[in-house]
Amino acid sequence: MAKQPARILVTGAAGQIGYALVPMIARGIMLGADQPVILHLLDIPPAAEALNGVKMELVDAAFPLLKGVVATTDVVEACTGVNIAVMVGGFPRKEGMERKDVMTKNVSIYRSQASALEKHAAPNCKVLVVANPANTNALILKEFAPSIPEKNITCLTRLDHNRALGQVSERLNVQVSDVKNVIIWGNHSSSQYPDVNHATVKTPSGEKGVRELVADDAWLNGEFISTVQQRGAAIIKARKLSSALSAASSACDHIRDWVLGTPEGTWVSMGVYSDGSYDVPPGLIFSFPVTCQHGEWKIVQGLSIDEFSRKKLNATAEELGEEKALAYSCLS
Repeated sequence: MAKQPARILVTGAAGQIGYALVPMIARGIMLGADQPVILHLLDIPPAAEALNGVKMELVDAAFPLLKGVVATTDVVEACTGVNIAVMVGGFPRKEGMERKDVMTKNVSIYRSQASALEKHAAPNCKVLVVANPANTNALILKEFAPSIPEKNITCLTRLDHNRALGQVSERLNVQVSDVKNVIIWGNHSSSQYPDVNHATVKTPSGEKGVRELVADDAWLNGEFISTVQQRGAAIIKARKLSSALSAASSACDHIRDWVLGTPEGTWVSMGVYSDGSYDVPPGLIFSFPVTCQHGEWKIVQGLSIDEFSRKKLNATAEELGEEKALAYSCLS
């Protein structure tokens, strides 16, 4: 029997990431080749014409899985009945802007979208926040949608996770599909900690540790970390635009694994609500290694954390605590 279409909201849908993301969803990359979808596209009124252009292109592409498109500037219409919400829209930091100014703008955006999702989304709607500051925007959304379970609100650190996999595969000249279990800890910012201490590579003689194969701690503790942390800035410098294609692809990866499950023995990185695991303060949206099964994520427990890693985790948690305080100061 054919599946019922899933309704998927993409906010900021006329922007660069949205434009890259919606055809991937319509082609089945996010939820599988047997899952029909109805896309709900939301953007601000000045982008209405561009948004309509995106809708026209979706129609013109004749995607077999695409069963409808709602393109709107009305947040209630956009949120009504959605099963998955991918929150790409946000207010980017511009030159000369203070962090508090950006936070104030995003608090206002996420307050109204959270309220609409809470009242009008389908029960058990899953939410992925992509717009920066992603962790703290997700926290704001959670604050204003208290009836959406905290386990259903996540933020995107899969892009950083995939960047880390890519760096290891290039360094070792192996297929990226043979590398697994890197971890992104913390904030989707330059304080994040890309960790390879538990990562492995499939070799002809079995799985081997990344640290053992790279055999260069100076690179792994230095250039590797800073390359992953600064990759977004490097792409902006090269492209004169932010990383849209890889962000869209990673958003699909995040939702696909969350809904359909992670492969046995493999974990991925997701920004989720901290329960105090690994001594991370509860109440932050923090990136952890997770496994997913039956539409639920679970933090991987019991991994050893060395002194170098502990300092990195503490530093990114401290930054997230400061962001949280700044966001809450904008709520009044």
